[in-house]
Amino acid sequence: MSQIQKSLQPPTGPPPEPAPPSAAAPRRKAADTAWRGDLSASAVIFLLAVPLSLGIALATGAPLQSGLVASAVGGIVAGLLGGAPLQVTGAATGLLVVTADLVQRYGWRATCLITVLAGLAQLALGALRVARAALAVSPAIVHGMLAGIGVTIAIGQLHVVLGGRPDSSAVDNAAALPGQLAHPHTSALLIGAVTVAVLAGWPRLPGRAGRRARLLPAPLAAVLAATAVGTGTAVPRVELPSWRLPEPPVLPDAPLAALATAVLTVTLVASMESLLSAVAVERLAAERTGTPPGRSRLNRELAGQGLANVVSGLLGGLPVSGGAIRGSASVRAGATTRRATVLHGVWVLLCAGLLAGVLELIPLAALAALVMVVGVRMVSFAHLRHVQRHREFPVYAATSGAVVLLGVLPGVLTGIAVGIFLALRRLTHTRIQVTEESGRHRVRVSGQLTFLAVPRLTRGLAQVPPGADAVVELCGSFMDHAAYEALRSWAATHRAAGGSVALGGRSGRPLAEPVSAHSCRPWTPWRNQHCTRPAADRTAAHRSGGQLLGGVSAFQRHTAPLVREELARLAREGQRPTQLFLTCADSRLVTSMITSSGPGDLFTVRNVGNLMPPPGSDASCDSVAAAIEYAVEVLRVESITVCGHSGCGAMAALLDAAGSPPPSDEATPLARWLRHGRPSLARMARIGRLGRGEVAFAERPVADDQERLALVNVRQQLDHLRAHPCVARRMAEGTLTLHGMYFHVAEAQAYLLDERSGRFRAVRADVSAVGV
Repeated sequence: MSQIQKSLQPPTGPPPEPAPPSAAAPRRKAADTAWRGDLSASAVIFLLAVPLSLGIALATGAPLQSGLVASAVGGIVAGLLGGAPLQVTGAATGLLVVTADLVQRYGWRATCLITVLAGLAQLALGALRVARAALAVSPAIVHGMLAGIGVTIAIGQLHVVLGGRPDSSAVDNAAALPGQLAHPHTSALLIGAVTVAVLAGWPRLPGRAGRRARLLPAPLAAVLAATAVGTGTAVPRVELPSWRLPEPPVLPDAPLAALATAVLTVTLVASMESLLSAVAVERLAAERTGTPPGRSRLNRELAGQGLANVVSGLLGGLPVSGGAIRGSASVRAGATTRRATVLHGVWVLLCAGLLAGVLELIPLAALAALVMVVGVRMVSFAHLRHVQRHREFPVYAATSGAVVLLGVLPGVLTGIAVGIFLALRRLTHTRIQVTEESGRHRVRVSGQLTFLAVPRLTRGLAQVPPGADAVVELCGSFMDHAAYEALRSWAATHRAAGGSVALGGRSGRPLAEPVSAHSCRPWTPWRNQHCTRPAADRTAAHRSGGQLLGGVSAFQRHTAPLVREELARLAREGQRPTQLFLTCADSRLVTSMITSSGPGDLFTVRNVGNLMPPPGSDASCDSVAAAIEYAVEVLRVESITVCGHSGCGAMAALLDAAGSPPPSDEATPLARWLRHGRPSLARMARIGRLGRGEVAFAERPVADDQERLALVNVRQQLDHLRAHPCVARRMAEGTLTLHGMYFHVAEAQAYLLDERSGRFRAVRADVSAVGV
């Protein structure tokens, strides 16, 4: 008997008690690893934040130390109190243009007061729990705003790189650019060019030496190179005043409406940038292997950002917000908790107090070039393509153009207005065509049928002669009551005059088709799918044979026209699933339903009890092992999920047979197959004797022994999978991951296994990806 088979046999005696130190050692090791990751990440963020915060302060016209104050306060205050653990807060890039305008218009101390008031507004918004609602703003408006800000930043800082001074208006800066290009400052231009070249080439350094060099953040490497090139040249450099108590903010000499507009603008931009960055950083962290980060609490994050802005404004710092640049750098550097953000703020604070002399060696042209590149990167072509694909480019273009020409808040309002106009236009734009084909009149309605389109609809229907055969095709997705009544009234009148009327939708399904035979809602991404549950008055013979045939017929009628192109592509290219799903053959477990998957997404293996016979089982069990080998070696799937479920008949049969002798060779095929579930039964018994909570739900207690055995069985079958050589090899290479899942049928709730704790956690409805 092989070692694996021996290890799966039920124990014959009480097992030895586990040693407590061995259980604590992995926890200590994990804690040490987390500390090292956070410490390393904090150093990376610090090296990135110092030049970036100095560059933002320079671009706004604020005191240079205000950028360092903002980074320190953002790291410590927002890091400790915010709701996004891996978010890194610092001087707000998206507020650069707004802050520069405020400094020039009202002065620095008044700008600090506006920052404080904006922070108080963010605290109020966080208390009102509106953070999730803020994410409902169209992505076209948000990306258009950032693109407009990026263009304004890039044009303004290009003047500094050329040795000049920027104006407050992007239009004026663009108009003065030809003259500035004709007479550049040679040394400043050289320093700026070196900065840009290092920023662009640093991530592309080849070889092992390049990988080691890339441990140093590109902005820091660019600033160091530019400082070295500028040594001995007469160019403006960083000047940090001696540290003293900050002067209190003052009320700006401005009308109340202007002050309210300034506070609203800072609040809006800082909040949107922080919330979007928090979501982006959370998604980036979820893609890493290992323990996933905690879910971001956006209302708490908004309140933390507000408190950080209040403190930053009182201490003479720039407005702060969370930044995707700093946050993504933190995640990629290995940050696991909020310690990384807090430590980076501490390092910035120590640097400002101890290394002021070193910072004063940096040429201003290097910082200007760094900020200019940041502005250029805010114009994302990936976002542009995404917006274009969703037909929202007019909103994007209007927002970005208005931000450049008019400012941030007018630009956002312009984008909202254009978005509303386009939505109304799509809602009211209806096209009606009347054609005659072989004696039959076809009325094709494209667009949404609302009461506004009723006059055009009745004019089109009036072109159909009385008594003629008519086909009305409705190609939109919405029809209100007024349009429905107009269409129904015309159809009744036309039929009364001796004509015929056929009403159909985009897929050709008659609108008058009875719904009694198709009563379920669609559950997959493929539209117009329907269940085929027969009506109650049908005969048993019809139910037994007609349900399947009815389903196939419904597929051909509704779904096939929609998926034919995709299936044709899969037929040409072959299947390329990334996931293998091993689950029970129970008819209530519909894999496409609970995974929202379609053709080509999952390679599915189903059997009684979702069992995975271990290596060395008899040849009659090779079917499942062959499927696993094919998926792992040929299809090269990236993950395998074992899914159990509630009310499993196989688990009930195992519990009923507990204590009985192993099945003999004369047993039924079902009994011989269920012997592969006996290790799960023995494992559950072993857990009960030792009093361990090896399997449990995170949110609720386990209902009964049948549910407990189903959970244990998922873990046991995962162990059987790991014993297969092809799976073990791929896991060792880091190219294959295993997951456990449990689906409660009555609750329609899926649970994912966290193998470190042995707990099954409920999948939340607001999580878009769970890594399975």
